[in-house]
Amino acid sequence: MDAEDEWESSSGEVAETDQFNDEDFYPTSACLSKLQFRSDVSKAKWNVEMGMAEVIEKKGKMWITTGIVRNGKTFCLIEETLFLAEIGALLVMDDNDECLALKDIYKKIAGERNGCSWELFEVYKHLKSLGYIVGRHGVPWSLKGVENNSEPCSSQGTIQNNRVVGAEENSITCVVQTLSNLQVDELRLNFDVYLPNSKFRKSSPGDPAFLLCLVRGNPPSNAKSEALERQCGGIPLKLCRVDHGRVSFFSFKRVELPILP
Repeated sequence: MDAEDEWESSSGEVAETDQFNDEDFYPTSACLSKLQFRSDVSKAKWNVEMGMAEVIEKKGKMWITTGIVRNGKTFCLIEETLFLAEIGALLVMDDNDECLALKDIYKKIAGERNGCSWELFEVYKHLKSLGYIVGRHGVPWSLKGVENNSEPCSSQGTIQNNRVVGAEENSITCVVQTLSNLQVDELRLNFDVYLPNSKFRKSSPGDPAFLLCLVRGNPPSNAKSEALERQCGGIPLKLCRVDHGRVSFFSFKRVELPILP
């Protein structure tokens, strides 16, 4: 074989966490404003059936790069909800208009529903903390400028060519269906990652800087990596792994080996 794939990697440290049954890990306050004092705290209501939080009061500039927009409303996926709650920028309410404690949101992540796991959240948190703009792959930020088609929702978590199914009023149903069908152990593209950009617009985000895939266990085979790269449409692919709170990023580089005499 005249070529081989060479690993390039980088890594970053994130805070290690205890098991979810450790009560000392959870903040005891019901409302996050007691944990971090901010003047631009937004509010959202968690929708159990949708597995997302509907933002009911937006404050601050973070919404330029956070949340998906459907029917004029902004929804936060679970990783976005927890990240904003942790930094004290979002109060999450339940159906009884009571503020959810952080431990309640952690449990939603621990359930590994809606295509998100604790490892994926750590990756999301790490990238957001570095200033990157991060969106869930296959879920467009907004429907403006997105071409509609009549194909069914993807059961694999990818909406081909960034297209949304059906009319605006049906799009949120498609997102919920897509997320509910995702398997966290499945090797797939997880996030679209953009460089920090003050002019970022959800209606025209452009191509991401790279696409990210979480790897659990051993690195994927060459065949699986090439299959993932074919889904990227020429956008660079990076793999990531979380090990005891350490987030590492990898990429494949193809090199030609000289033919020996």
